[in-house]
Amino acid sequence: MGYTETLLDYGSLSGGLARMMDRFRDEGTLIGSTEEDQLICDNANAALLGMLYDQRVRAEYAFTGPHRLLERLGHLDMHQIADMDLDKLRDVFAQKPAVHRFTNVMADRTQAIAQILVDDYEGDAANLWNDGSDFATIKKRLKKLPGFGDMKAGKMRWVLHYFGHRDFS
Repeated sequence: MGYTETLLDYGSLSGGLARMMDRFRDEGTLIGSTEEDQLICDNANAALLGMLYDQRVRAEYAFTGPHRLLERLGHLDMHQIADMDLDKLRDVFAQKPAVHRFTNVMADRTQAIAQILVDDYEGDAANLWNDGSDFATIKKRLKKLPGFGDMKAGKMRWVLHYFGHRDFS
């Protein structure tokens, strides 16, 4: 797995993300499935989308959303998602089980984020955080994305750290 060796204190977190950290401490998996954990570890776009989908659904379900999207599209290529017909993408989100309970809103946000990633980050979410910037800078970048307010952007520190994308210890 891509997990970092140094675990961050997550005592300030509550809710689903804290539950995922507890599961990792106790069972060695964040989502509850090592296959779906591995996708988030291996794919920066999946990590970003998992955090995007962490809204009004169980965190574990949110972070399995990118896996459902990958299965249906065959990719998580932001160039292709940005260019998709939005109604087709909404249909993909709505297939059972839904990628997210708010299918249209999350399909719209996913496509908008895909376009920002294509325009500003070469289509790769890793380019939001892998340039050595401190987390304050990364958080500012995240807050420019649709669906990422201050709280959600702040939680990315733990997502990036625990899924092995950046060591913030």
